Amino acid sequence: MPSSAFATLPLSPATLANLDALGYAEMTPIQAQSLPVMLKGMDLIAQAKTGSGKTAAFGIALLEPINPRYFGCQALVLCPTRELADQVAKELRRLARSADNIKILTLCGGVSIGPQIGSLEHGAHVIVGTPGRIQEHLKKGSLKLDGLNTLVLDEADRMLDMGFYDAIAEIIGQTPSKRQTLLFSATYPASIKQLSATFMRDPQQVKAEALHDDSQIEQRFYEIDPDDRMNAVERILASFRPETCVAFCFTKQQCQELVDQLSAKGISAMALNGDLEQRDRDQVLAMFSNRSLSVLVATDVAARGLDIDALDMVINVELARDSEIHIHRVGRTGRAGKKGIAISLVAPSEAHRARAIEERQKAPLNWQPLGNLKPQPGEPLQPPMVTLCIGAGRKDKLRPGDILGALTGDAGIPGKQVGKIAIFDFQAFVAVERDLAKQATNRLNSGKIKGRSLKVRQL
Repeated sequence: MPSSAFATLPLSPATLANLDALGYAEMTPIQAQSLPVMLKGMDLIAQAKTGSGKTAAFGIALLEPINPRYFGCQALVLCPTRELADQVAKELRRLARSADNIKILTLCGGVSIGPQIGSLEHGAHVIVGTPGRIQEHLKKGSLKLDGLNTLVLDEADRMLDMGFYDAIAEIIGQTPSKRQTLLFSATYPASIKQLSATFMRDPQQVKAEALHDDSQIEQRFYEIDPDDRMNAVERILASFRPETCVAFCFTKQQCQELVDQLSAKGISAMALNGDLEQRDRDQVLAMFSNRSLSVLVATDVAARGLDIDALDMVINVELARDSEIHIHRVGRTGRAGKKGIAISLVAPSEAHRARAIEERQKAPLNWQPLGNLKPQPGEPLQPPMVTLCIGAGRKDKLRPGDILGALTGDAGIPGKQVGKIAIFDFQAFVAVERDLAKQATNRLNSGKIKGRSLKVRQL
């Protein structure tokens, strides 16, 4: 077993001190397997899921060779979604704290390109972005990749699911052939093999075992009649009453049907699918992460890159067609030391999928009769918080402190009853406890935020 102390790696004393300060005591399995390979400059294919420490792994590796005096793009990280790109950039900035003045820039779609071009003129060492927007900058000539050392494809399987193969191929075509390519993926489909065979040089392969710790996640399987799927979800929610739950469906239509049925019963539910405009997607994700939405109904592709700190429950409304995707879905609950529950509904025609999961987990599945679930008393499932949407954002120089100040000052809301604040380019979201939502909305609409009257509405 490789040693799990970071000090065993050829890292600078400043990097080791920073890792220590960040609380990285020892390497996770994926870090211990991949870092020695990456630090030698070799290409790598790593199979690892979100939450395994993969971002810190490739982050440490790509920051190590950077020359702070050369202000060209030396490392490029491609991500499937803007949310994931933001998360990755945030982690890289923490990892780069010990180095002198390393500039990390995010380039994603859904926001105007002008300010990004302005930022690129000042130069950046590391760029994190989505394939479409990176392609646009390359076409405009605002981004040049001729000084690139390291290319990272993060959640590569998902980028390919989303149809980005050609975009990735075109981007790679504009990078030096001597670069190091690092590919991270939760699953290993044929399209990944094709990508690595075409664009990588003798890649080493590592895999962090993605099975879950049973003490953290309880899995239950219920056999159902296919026509009873939606009612079964309702029954599960009434019995367990989770505060946050992601329900996985196969199609956008199935997502919408479930949301319609739950909403009709007074249960707080919204759909997340690939067709949503970025602005609407931001809104749904902000509401879910600030606990003002109980059930997020999503397809696998739409939910990729979703990072929720404490997710109480995952429901597989239909079993995944691939046992690896099942493991990935289930691993979204029971994180960060908290317990979670994953429930799977299985129609008789899906029995072979259940058997594949059993084989992968090397343990019998925990089957339970649906009839044992009894509804708990209480109102239909409603979240503890409500989101207020404010009609101004980052481009209006609005900061979280301005919103918190307006709520706790003029509006008279105690700080502990204000939840997460998320600021986007032209709008901002803040969560407040449900029973204070009306008061907070009225007070903010009649008062000022940062000296200005801004439109505030309750979502």
